[in-house]
Amino acid sequence: MTTPHDIEQLILAMARGDRDAFLSLYDATGAKLFGICLRVLNDRAEAEDVLQEVFLKIWRNADRYRVNGLSPMTWLITVARNSAIDRLRARKARGETVDLAAELPDRGPTPEAAAIASSERARIVGCLGALQPDRAGAVRGAYLEGLSYQELATLYGVPLNTMRTWLRRSLQTLKECLSQ
Repeated sequence: MTTPHDIEQLILAMARGDRDAFLSLYDATGAKLFGICLRVLNDRAEAEDVLQEVFLKIWRNADRYRVNGLSPMTWLITVARNSAIDRLRARKARGETVDLAAELPDRGPTPEAAAIASSERARIVGCLGALQPDRAGAVRGAYLEGLSYQELATLYGVPLNTMRTWLRRSLQTLKECLSQ
């Protein structure tokens, strides 16, 4: 099992151009990051494409990573989630609808299912449960479904700045809960 310290060392080695570190980081984190992309995009092929882009971004920006005492997976997950959300928004902007996922046969557990089955999922769900239902729904909408702040503000019938405050405070609460 790869520890957070190991992942930090791999990122730092990548910043120095170490290709073996890149391969090791991919082996250690690829399934989890793929699961995140797949969760946001709901399309396996598109998630695979975004995962490639994610690792290119990580390779190019490894020198920007700073060891700060937090889990390096937070940085990697943020890159993956943001890339997937960008792709989702681009898809929405083109007016595409992807209903093909419902037509695909189930082939058993996916990397997403394996990642979700981890113990971290239970902690996150528990912490989300501690939030008010509308706040938890807004967090899910913003960070899992790719909805914009404006879309969420409209959905919940609140001003845009109120939605920003909800999300900021909810993330702070989640951070505190997950750090315990």
